[in-house]
Amino acid sequence: MREERGQLVGDQVIDQSFTLWGTIAGNVTAIQGSKFYSRGTIYGDLTVLHGGRVHVFGNITGSLIVKDGAKVIVSGAIGEDAINLGGRLYIDGSASVNGKVKADEGETQVDPAAKIGS
Repeated sequence: MREERGQLVGDQVIDQSFTLWGTIAGNVTAIQGSKFYSRGTIYGDLTVLHGGRVHVFGNITGSLIVKDGAKVIVSGAIGEDAINLGGRLYIDGSASVNGKVKADEGETQVDPAAKIGS
């Protein structure tokens, strides 16, 4: 498993087991084969594609986009919208989403204790 405690600059593609303790200044895409634990901060959007698995404990300043076949758990903070386009999205009670939760397709569950909207 890869761990990053520093700062990464630029868009990143995650394709393996990876834990972020630091920051990424750029957009992040988790693809098939990824098991991404985001405990730090992403200054950009996070997109999870088919076969990607993500657990957000930290912060994302942009939007979260969950594509068909992806699995995401949010326990941290999303600065903009959380958009499910066909995957499985669970927003737990400790999470906050400053924008909207948009569930066009897929399975979306939001714990009643989660903070949604500004």
